Amino acid sequence: MSAPLSRAVLIAALGCSLAACQSSARPPVAPVAAPPAPALAPLPAGSGCGPSVARTQAIVAADVRTGDLSEAVGKRFGADLDKAAQVCAAGREGEATSLLAAAKARYGYR
Repeated sequence: MSAPLSRAVLIAALGCSLAACQSSARPPVAPVAAPPAPALAPLPAGSGCGPSVARTQAIVAADVRTGDLSEAVGKRFGADLDKAAQVCAAGREGEATSLLAAAKARYGYR
């Protein structure tokens, strides 16, 4: 073999061997941990209109915080719940329970 030809073969062989070292696979992606679920405070306990309204208010506030409910809807829902709370505080349990049920139905809550 002549020197220029052997040099060309050597360069081609080195190029092929270096190309074999190249990987087309993407590097592994490190797993990303999901953000922790927001901690919810314990819901108010008890029976009657007061605790029922307070529980719903806490749930709505948490839904707005997490983005499950828009802030605008949360404000409207909150206003309805505030009215139910005022009626309850005035001692009108039946009316407060009806207002609470109507507000929950209006916004798709049970």
